[in-house]
Amino acid sequence: MHVEELRASLQSFGWPDYVVFCLMLAICAVIGIYFCLQLRGESRKKKSFGEEEAATSAASYLVGGRQMKIFPITMSLISSFISGITLLGTPTEVYLYGAQYMYIMGSLVLMGFCMYYFFLPVFHELNLISTYKYLEQRYNRSLRLFGSVMFIVASLLWLPIVIYVPAIAFNQATGVNIHIVTPIVCVVCIFYTCIGGLKAVVWTDVIQTLIMFGAMALVLIKGTLDIGGPAVVWQRAQETARLEVPNFSGDLSERYTFYSLVLGGVAHWLKSNAISQNMIQRYLSLPTLRDARIAIWTFIAGVLAFLMICGYTGLLIYATYSQCDPLETKLAQRNDQLLPLLVMETLGSYPGLPGVFVAGVFSAALSSLSTGLNSLSAVVLEDFVKTFRKRPLTEGQTAFVMRSVVVVFGIIFVALVFAVEKLGAVLQLTITLSSVANGPLLGIFTAGVMLPWVNSKGALLGGFSSLIVMAWMCVSAQRDLVTGDLVYKRKPYSTMGCNYTFAGEPREFASLPLDGAISTSAPFQLYRISYLYFTLFGALVTILVALATSLLLRETDLDAVDTRLLTPFVRRWLERRRHRRSQIPDPGRKSSHKQETKT
Repeated sequence: MHVEELRASLQSFGWPDYVVFCLMLAICAVIGIYFCLQLRGESRKKKSFGEEEAATSAASYLVGGRQMKIFPITMSLISSFISGITLLGTPTEVYLYGAQYMYIMGSLVLMGFCMYYFFLPVFHELNLISTYKYLEQRYNRSLRLFGSVMFIVASLLWLPIVIYVPAIAFNQATGVNIHIVTPIVCVVCIFYTCIGGLKAVVWTDVIQTLIMFGAMALVLIKGTLDIGGPAVVWQRAQETARLEVPNFSGDLSERYTFYSLVLGGVAHWLKSNAISQNMIQRYLSLPTLRDARIAIWTFIAGVLAFLMICGYTGLLIYATYSQCDPLETKLAQRNDQLLPLLVMETLGSYPGLPGVFVAGVFSAALSSLSTGLNSLSAVVLEDFVKTFRKRPLTEGQTAFVMRSVVVVFGIIFVALVFAVEKLGAVLQLTITLSSVANGPLLGIFTAGVMLPWVNSKGALLGGFSSLIVMAWMCVSAQRDLVTGDLVYKRKPYSTMGCNYTFAGEPREFASLPLDGAISTSAPFQLYRISYLYFTLFGALVTILVALATSLLLRETDLDAVDTRLLTPFVRRWLERRRHRRSQIPDPGRKSSHKQETKT
């Protein structure tokens, strides 16, 4: 059998699978309708539609009236964070480059402590809807607009990839063109997000998280049993050095080292969780800081479980195809179709189970997309419409703006899928591109909560400087990957055991050295550092330029800084400093008092 025939035979998505897939979409739509009716019921109870009612309506739509419960919010955080990029990208990464990437889980725990102590207490106390309102309170309106624009740019770079990834899985399972399925599924997502608000998004996320867990568990259990158990997976991974101790190399260009995974990983997780409107909006929908802090750790536990499942699945894919690499034979036409291929080979003969997997991948994507759309509506309403409009919005105008934003951006994201299709592997692509906007943002927020010396001029200059540098780095790095000037070496693989014919001769492919990158041009360029450093580098550029500029200008009055805008330990230090200064007698006041006494 030729590889083309085998690929066609594996596209056995039957009517039970379509039923399961459509049922998932129908449940999401019904949840949206339910919460739409609930919002309308709350609206009818109001007798007037003034500014207060409009604000209440916006809070209900965007943060669930700040009365959400920990369980659904935790599930929503997990579902929003674990997109299809993680479900398909992480196993692919482990299959190609080994399990070194999985040490990034340690940085997730470190991120939790940073979030718990430094960022969340500030945001929750301020009772915000838009995270970027903090930037106006800490700096000025220009920084708020800069932050909001960066969030929109980051969403435009990230969400089209989120939509594209499940379409790859659907294409592998059915053969249906990705540009047919993406608009259909996105219409459902836009529908329930548009009409149901945050509550609809959160409760669909709960359903979608359960589907994701179920889908990955099915693949993991059935695939492991088919090849002879976990011992076989472990043995084959060890034979090709896919299981490794931490790499302590100081080479910044190596794809993964202990330092890039820990230091770069913390910055990567922070920009996704601590300063992102997508995530902060959920934490702020909980009534108390204590609830939000509990949600942090339950969220981290859930994400760690997902990452371990995805990492093991990558080893399982290699164990299954150790003697017949599907990328070399073109059985899988794209890197990120490896997991869907495994699913169709292991579950394809069981009606309905491939449908569960595809529904799970789409669930991950829909949760991230709905979260992004809901957050974009919050940012546009709070940071642009309300900021520049002199007269307050009525409830009807508020609802129109929020829903229009969801529809418009949803259409834009679907259109941008055409561009994403031409680019590389989704995990690296996502982290690289998102660092353009998120590096400067992380730096501005971190300087805001940690460094009271930084003022608005310094923060703005730092943000723009970092934006320019990161845009150059990301474009250059992605260009070299697409043109082949930068090639990351894979772990060893083989096509000696294939039971079908393909273009080329069966052979062993050894990749030594197993780590690092090879380049066909210049020996070292700054943009060729590991992609995990990108966000950290962007944040450091922002902080250093902002701090240096602020200190040189000498315009910052520490006594004028609002301590509510600082992280608790900096707040305590500044308050003690002010107290000590208040105890020091003012010589000017003493001499004035003596003069009055003589008179």
